[in-house]
Amino acid sequence: MSMTHPLTTTAFELPGFRITKSYGVVRGIIVRSRSIVGNFGASIQSIFGGNISLYTSMCERAREDTFNQMLTHAGQLGANAVIGVRYDATEIAPGITEVLCYGTAVFVEKSN
Repeated sequence: MSMTHPLTTTAFELPGFRITKSYGVVRGIIVRSRSIVGNFGASIQSIFGGNISLYTSMCERAREDTFNQMLTHAGQLGANAVIGVRYDATEIAPGITEVLCYGTAVFVEKSN
């Protein structure tokens, strides 16, 4: 599966396609921590208020990495789509966060 796969959705069906096989839950998981340098830079940004771009980019990278891991997992099973895609994040310890992306791997065909 391509890492920018168009057949992923938060819905449980894909309009114009029919599900012919379900492979079950697939996931991508990553655990990230903030570095001392990153925390310092973010502290400087927080003084001025607004978006803290250092944390925003770290979070976006974590989400992208877990999404790509989920697609890889689905592709290894033979799926060509993932439905019901969700994200979850949990702080494991101060400054250490787990990011999870999961969904249901399926094989779809174009509807007639």
